[in-house]
Amino acid sequence: MDPHTPAPPGPTTAEHGRLADADDSRAPWRRWGPYVSARQWGTVREDYSADGNAWEHLPFDHAHLRAYRWGEDGIAGLCDLEGHLNVAVAMWNGQDDRLKERLFGLTNPQGNHGEDVKEYWWHLEGLPTHSYASALYRYPQAAYPYEELLRVNGERGVGDPEHELADTGVLAENRFFDVVVTHAKAAPGDLVVEITATNHGQEAAPLHLLPQVWFRNTWSWGLDDSRPVLWRDDTAAADGTVVVRAEHATLGPVTVTADGSPRTLFCENDTNLAALYGEDAVPPEHTPYPKDSVGRAVVHGQSDTCNPDQRGTKMAFWWTFDAVGPGESVTVRLRLTEGEGPVPDALQADELLALRRAEADEFYAAVLPEGTDAEDALVARRAFAGLQWCKQLYLYDVTRWLAGDPGQPPPPPKRAERNTDWGHVNFAEVISMPDEWEYPWFATWDLAFHCVAYAHVDPYFAKWQLLLMCREWSMHPNGQLPAYEWNFSDVNPPVHPWAAWQVYCIDGSRDRVFLERVVLKMLLNFPWWVNRKDADGSHVFEGGFLGLDNIGLFDRSDPLPDGQRLEQADATAWMGLFCLKMLRMAMELARRDPAWDEIATKFLVHFLSIAQAMDDLGRGHARLWDEEDEFFHDVLTTEDGDVHRMPVRSMVGLLPLSAVAIVPDWVVDELPDLTDFFDGWTRRRPELRDALLHTNHDGYSLRTLSMVDRRQWRAVVRRMLDEAEFLSPGGLRSLSAAHRDGVQVRIGGSELSLAYVPGESDSGMFGGNSNWRGPVWLPVNALLTDALRTYGRGAGMGRPVEYPTGSGEEVAIEEVASRVEQRLVGLFRPGQGGRRPSTPQHHPSGPLWDAHPTFSEFFDGDSGAGLGASHQTGWTALVAHFICAPDGIPNR
Repeated sequence: MDPHTPAPPGPTTAEHGRLADADDSRAPWRRWGPYVSARQWGTVREDYSADGNAWEHLPFDHAHLRAYRWGEDGIAGLCDLEGHLNVAVAMWNGQDDRLKERLFGLTNPQGNHGEDVKEYWWHLEGLPTHSYASALYRYPQAAYPYEELLRVNGERGVGDPEHELADTGVLAENRFFDVVVTHAKAAPGDLVVEITATNHGQEAAPLHLLPQVWFRNTWSWGLDDSRPVLWRDDTAAADGTVVVRAEHATLGPVTVTADGSPRTLFCENDTNLAALYGEDAVPPEHTPYPKDSVGRAVVHGQSDTCNPDQRGTKMAFWWTFDAVGPGESVTVRLRLTEGEGPVPDALQADELLALRRAEADEFYAAVLPEGTDAEDALVARRAFAGLQWCKQLYLYDVTRWLAGDPGQPPPPPKRAERNTDWGHVNFAEVISMPDEWEYPWFATWDLAFHCVAYAHVDPYFAKWQLLLMCREWSMHPNGQLPAYEWNFSDVNPPVHPWAAWQVYCIDGSRDRVFLERVVLKMLLNFPWWVNRKDADGSHVFEGGFLGLDNIGLFDRSDPLPDGQRLEQADATAWMGLFCLKMLRMAMELARRDPAWDEIATKFLVHFLSIAQAMDDLGRGHARLWDEEDEFFHDVLTTEDGDVHRMPVRSMVGLLPLSAVAIVPDWVVDELPDLTDFFDGWTRRRPELRDALLHTNHDGYSLRTLSMVDRRQWRAVVRRMLDEAEFLSPGGLRSLSAAHRDGVQVRIGGSELSLAYVPGESDSGMFGGNSNWRGPVWLPVNALLTDALRTYGRGAGMGRPVEYPTGSGEEVAIEEVASRVEQRLVGLFRPGQGGRRPSTPQHHPSGPLWDAHPTFSEFFDGDSGAGLGASHQTGWTALVAHFICAPDGIPNR
């Protein structure tokens, strides 16, 4: 925090006190957390194939047999900041053909709608220091139908629904266990792990609970052959307990104590070479007790698979419950303490769990606005819990990955075609993931939206995440931010400045050091965009993935034939937004340091150039604004100069609204360079005063900067708020519903078409998970409602608009923003019969299901049903932002 600006008095809850001591990424209270991935297999990091097929190189069926190189996975797991020691729950119902120790799902080629997890679980609680957290996993009592899910989905096409776990019948009549895993810290290095399983079926059923403790394999790669050890210490065990010691050169000693008298199974976290490659491939020195030994001992009764000496690098505590009765619960507990001493008895586990649970209630009562509805409070808390649980320790040294390890065979030459320009990337950080199973890798533009929600509960972490993407081990030397693991060089929208300004304001508009760090790094990022995406210097931006996937008539990321260019309304709007947020942050910094005044002027110049170009291109370019349709469109210009406007009303044409900012009244007195430039510039170019600069402040026109003029603004907003077009019951659609019957365009010899699809796409463009032709997405909704408020507080102050279009009701612009956000929040509120509109269609109904809000990747544009990744509590956690800031963020 800026040392010159004292923090205002804030909440005094116990968790806020812990957060005050955790203003460092490696602070003690952050040392242990739910940083274990839900899926490590099938990731780029673990892919050492020649063809780059990560799904096939390390598939699910190998995950229990092969030691991972760059991380670990498990169910409701926790680990230390380096990921050396991991703890996660495993279980067996007496029916499965394997231990249930990781979540199952279909890969992108296997699923008829792309990759898709086939499990049910919910994040229940989460405090930002991880002093308290809980999650629920729903475990079938019948054999898990792995083969059926693979076969039936493989037989279905893109137009067919997915075959889900509930469709198989294994959950009928509530024949499942709800397994709740709770973590609670008595101190930074003293944790209780409680596992409670409840039988919701009508008959007694067996259950084996096997919390596993293991070391990440760091000894097999030829870089450090020192091997840590876990061993059972009966000399330290009190009556009714089992003690396991962990010894690691870096982590230090750790003691894990289990209540009761479970059996213990020990093996090594090493690959089962014999199972994968045959007995002839096993060298004499290789362990006879490899990674899958616990599963073979429990599921297949192979008693000789585990180490009888009770030592290894992986172990499980094994509780067996032969018959858990209907409605009955069973509970087991571990206590993990750093050091070699006995388990502390100053605070017993029951008391600790009750205390931390009460502190979570106290913390969120302080975070949420007074009077928040109980259901909205539940939704917000679950969203924040998902953010905490979807943190992941992300390890990836690209140079080492490309070169391979000295203790392993060299990677095939063809493999060195991915991320080859990113050899400087070397992550060993806890990073917020979009989804803990379907997207277990960071995506920079997703993460920016995560941080806006994070800022309400953990401003330090939100700021650190934004800065992390700009550090020298992540940002490219040319200024580009890494996109995501599959292709760091891909291009996503530049929302970092917008998110940084949101986080700064949510945190009390006081941390100027954070603002300076962001602006300085964005000064490096901005030229990359200008140089790469504005080829002819026209200030209109083109090409690239740009986040909205298949929203266009064709793949906008593919190179176009020579001489053709696609000028994009959304790309140009993103850059206008970039400029305005940089301008706003520079103005803020210039109040203390006059040097920033010139930076503010620089971005004002850039913005005005972009806004002018968007309004009237000239120089052989076509206008992005369509006078007849009164909407913004992409424009394709051919080598012969023919212009083809893409007649599609989509989010592409709404996003120019987002490029708006208010210039505060104090600028005229405090920032002379910016004020003098503006006065002189507008005298020389008076035609732009009315087109681009709007005011409600008599006598001083530098008040609201907008990329669209008043006439364009009202025309676009009219379409945006039309329920027959963009305004759905659950927020703003990505494509106008006016295109239900489709749009066709002929360019050259090709016929291109698209149609409004409210749910998952019927097009394979961009693979199985591209769905921008109708559904509602929270991140772009957040950008647009923020823009509406900004306009309403500036040039649009006091000017009502019709809401919804055609209703005859006139509503103030800021109130429109609130009402749109209420539609978004309404997705998660219980509806008629208790079911929430956002609940995915494949979730059964009933009290055991309806009690749990889900946070999907996107939502059906008509019904609001959740779609895509089912635990996208990353950017979909923005619903908590709407609840915590119902009137928006005060922009000074």
